[in-house]
Amino acid sequence: MRLRFTTLAAACAAFSLSCPAFAQAPAVPEAALRAHLSFLADDLLEGRGTGQRGGALTVRYLETQAAAIGLKPMKDGAYRQKVAIEGSRLLAGSEVVFTAAGKRIAPKVGEGIIFGTGSGKPALSFDAPLVFVGYGVDAPEEKWDDYKGVDVKGKILVMMVNDPQPTAEEPNRFAGKAYTWYGRWLYKYEEAVRRGAAGALLIHTTPSASYPWSVPANGFSHERFHLAGAGNPIEGWLHEDAARALFAAGGFDLDQLRAQAERRDFQPVDLATSAHVELKSNIRQVEDFNVIGIVPGTDPTLKEQAVVYSAHWDHFGIDQNIPEGRDRIFNGAVDNATGSAALLAMAAEAVKKPARRTQVFLWPAAEEQGLLGSAAYVANPVVPLSKTAADLNLDSLNFVGRTRDIGVPGAERSSLYGTAAAVAKKMGLKLAPTIPDLSGAYFRADHFNFAKAGVPAFNVGSAVFSGDGHFEFEHDQPHSSATMVGFKSDYHQVTDEYHANWDLSGMVQQAQFTLNLGYAVANAPAMPTWKQGDAFGRVKR
Repeated sequence: MRLRFTTLAAACAAFSLSCPAFAQAPAVPEAALRAHLSFLADDLLEGRGTGQRGGALTVRYLETQAAAIGLKPMKDGAYRQKVAIEGSRLLAGSEVVFTAAGKRIAPKVGEGIIFGTGSGKPALSFDAPLVFVGYGVDAPEEKWDDYKGVDVKGKILVMMVNDPQPTAEEPNRFAGKAYTWYGRWLYKYEEAVRRGAAGALLIHTTPSASYPWSVPANGFSHERFHLAGAGNPIEGWLHEDAARALFAAGGFDLDQLRAQAERRDFQPVDLATSAHVELKSNIRQVEDFNVIGIVPGTDPTLKEQAVVYSAHWDHFGIDQNIPEGRDRIFNGAVDNATGSAALLAMAAEAVKKPARRTQVFLWPAAEEQGLLGSAAYVANPVVPLSKTAADLNLDSLNFVGRTRDIGVPGAERSSLYGTAAAVAKKMGLKLAPTIPDLSGAYFRADHFNFAKAGVPAFNVGSAVFSGDGHFEFEHDQPHSSATMVGFKSDYHQVTDEYHANWDLSGMVQQAQFTLNLGYAVANAPAMPTWKQGDAFGRVKR
C-alpha cells in the first residue's frame, strides 16, 4: 500500500521529520557537475575499468577532489578503502564433460555451456554428481525451501533462474511477476557457496533471465571478478537446449521437473549424471579501492549516526578483445560517470553546511563486476551499520532534461518513501508511479548491499534504469521519452559517451532531490524504519 499525505505538515508529523531540514540542503551547481562528468567520461580515463590503469587514474582523481572539496578522510587519514578482488579468465583447454547412462555429453563452450571459477585456483580437475535443486531458493519468509535438508556438499547444483512463479491461489508469492533477490544469479551462486557445493549451473531462458543468452555468454568470455575467496569451484550457465539434452540423457524430462519446482513440496533430484571438470584459468589478484569522504555531523549525539550517499565510479574500461582500429573504450558516461560527478558536486555543497548526522560520500569500486566495492564497504563500514540511517544511491542519471516527477523504486520498503514524498512536494515534484520490478533492478545497484545488511536504501530517480519513458518531462515529452528509451542501445556499449550538448538540468534536479532527501534524513529526530514485514527489515546488523 502506498502512503499518501495531504499536507507537508502531516508528512513531517508522520515521519518525525524536521521540516526546516528541507531548506538546509545547499544548491547543487550544474557547472561543477558538468566539469566532473566530462572528465570522468573522457577517453583519458580509459573507461574506468576494474584492475586497469583507467581505474587507478579515476581513484586518484576522486580522492584529490574529495580533499580539495574539504571532505574529511577516514580515521587512518586516507580517502581510499582497499577492496581485494580476484580476477579470473578462462583459458583454452577447459571443458566440462557429462556422463549419463554411459553416454558422454560435451556441450560446446560458448554455445551450450559457459563457465568459470571463483575459487582463485588456476587449475582444477574434479568429478562431481549433478543435482537439480529447482530455483535453488531457501526463503523462510515465503515458507519455501528447495533444499529440504539434502546435503549438496561437493555436488554441482543445476537450477533455474528467476523466482517461483505466482499462481491463482498465491498471486503475490515472491512479489508476483516482479523479481526478488532470490531470482538473481548472484543469490544462487552465493547459496551454492554457503552450502559447500562444487558449483552451480543456471539454466538459461530469455524470459526467465530477462536477457538473451548472449549477455551471460559475453560476460564469461571476459575476465570475471569476485571478492577474493568468495566464489564457487565452477559456476556458469547451461543453454536451455543443452540442459534439455542433459536431463533426457539421465532419463528426466526438463519441463516436468520445472513444473515440479513450482511447488513447495519439491524435492532435490539426483540427475543420475556426473560431470568431469577441467578448469584452466588465468588468476590475478587486484587491489582496487572505494573512495570515501566524510562531512561530520554537528549534533553531539546524532553525529555518531550517518547517511550514506553512493555512486560507483567504475565501468568496463578497455576491451582488448575488440580489434585495433575500432573503439575499444567503454566510457560509461551515463553509467556511471553521471552519478560519480553528481556526488562530487553534492559533496562540495554539503561541506559548506553540515547536517546533524554525519554524511558519508562513497564511490564504490567494481559495481559492474557484481557490486563488489559496496559489499566490501558494508563488511567494513566507516560508521557501524546499526548507526547508518540510509544509503541513497545514484546510478545512471537523467541526461535528458527536467522532469515533473522523481523515481524512488524500493523506497516503499521503508519510511524513506514518506520522507521522499515530502521532499518531492517541497520541490514541486511528485513521486513517479511504482511499477513492477520485472528485471530485478532493485538488486542490481550498490544500495542493495546496504539493504541486504538491514539499512534502508534505494536507487534515486532511476529514469534510465526503468528505460520505459514513463517519466514526465517538463518539455517535449515524446522526444525526451524517446531519447531516454533510446539509451537502451547504448547501455553497456562503447557508445555510452558524454555529449557536450546534453541538457543536465534534470541531472541537477535529481542530485538536488537526493541531497535534500539526505538532509531530511540527516536532520530528523529518528532514523528511518523498514515497512513492517519487509524481508530486509529483519536482518540483524
